[in-house]
Amino acid sequence: MRGRYRLAVYLAGATVARTGDELSGPALLLLGLSVDGSAATGSALLAGLTISAAAGGPLLGALLDRSTRPGRLLAWALLAYAGGLGAVLALVEVPAAIAVAVAAGLLNPALAGGWTAQLPHVRGATPLARASTLDAMTFTAASLAGPGLAGLVAAYAGAPAAVAVAITLVAVAFPAAWSLPAVEAKPAKPIRRRLADGFAVLFHNRALLRATATSTVSFAGIGIAVVCYPLLGAQRLGNPGFGALLLTVLAAASLVANAVLARRPPPPDRTVLVTTGLLGASFLLAAAGHDMVTLLAAAVLAGLAEGPQLSALFAIRHREAPPEVRAQVFTTAASVKITGLAAGAAAAGPLSALSVTAALGFAAGCQLLAAATYVLVRTPRTPSPARAA
Repeated sequence: MRGRYRLAVYLAGATVARTGDELSGPALLLLGLSVDGSAATGSALLAGLTISAAAGGPLLGALLDRSTRPGRLLAWALLAYAGGLGAVLALVEVPAAIAVAVAAGLLNPALAGGWTAQLPHVRGATPLARASTLDAMTFTAASLAGPGLAGLVAAYAGAPAAVAVAITLVAVAFPAAWSLPAVEAKPAKPIRRRLADGFAVLFHNRALLRATATSTVSFAGIGIAVVCYPLLGAQRLGNPGFGALLLTVLAAASLVANAVLARRPPPPDRTVLVTTGLLGASFLLAAAGHDMVTLLAAAVLAGLAEGPQLSALFAIRHREAPPEVRAQVFTTAASVKITGLAAGAAAAGPLSALSVTAALGFAAGCQLLAAATYVLVRTPRTPSPARAA
């Protein structure tokens, strides 16, 4: 019972914090637009918040691995992240606000890999594969609720209020993080050595390397598609709001897929490859679609692939990462994946300016490249002890 209680608290805290994070992106875009009427300001704030995650992830993970009370360190990281968003809201000068957003972004992996790395300590009797699927569902629920909440609050109370709600949600998760259980003390090592150990595991463990490389390339394509969906709504359905509807359908399908698979999760390694292929097919279908039914079908197919892919990634990391570097593996892999998503979103601008169809074709090409990466990064014939178990 206590294990279930801890898992419930973990999932509730993760959902609230990640909803605040998902809300913060659109809120910052709207805040930049309200400051000077330029979308460039909002995109600069959002880019600053996400681009530094790759630098902050490994160090944050190493600190979490070294701590006997990682939940408390995670709680302070959440509070500092919320404080950074508050500083962005309070600053008047745009360059200073962007600099603070970059600094706050260093702590962003706390909301992704930092939380997930603690899952084995709270799952109790729940099988790890099922717990990983439930954890992945918190991301999907957050991506479903966050943007819509941002738009609703901004519409009725203004963009600053939307940022304030994001800050509040992240801060509200503080008690859930603080209550995470203590872990056994680990051998004392300098941070530099811990960082080296974590990177060595991530690059030398072929299953981890394959999953990380494949998902990073795949997420670059997802970043392109996310930018293209509103353009599809505007160009082919006559209203950019229909593009937002497609993203909502994608998130809902992702949530349903993980809910169905939670009881009997499929083999994670094979799932990564299969879902990557399905994502490519969904983007090609969206590129060819000119009516609502086809575009909705493409969004559903993308959601049915994206949710299980994330669950499979979590399962592989939990299975392969040694306990002494688990947090670093999660935060570093999450940081790299966020960078892939940001790179895809950045490339989507010039690509979609040429043609939305071409941009979606490029997104599908990223999935083909991701599948090729999966095939090329071979795993040993003799599985690791964790995989054998």
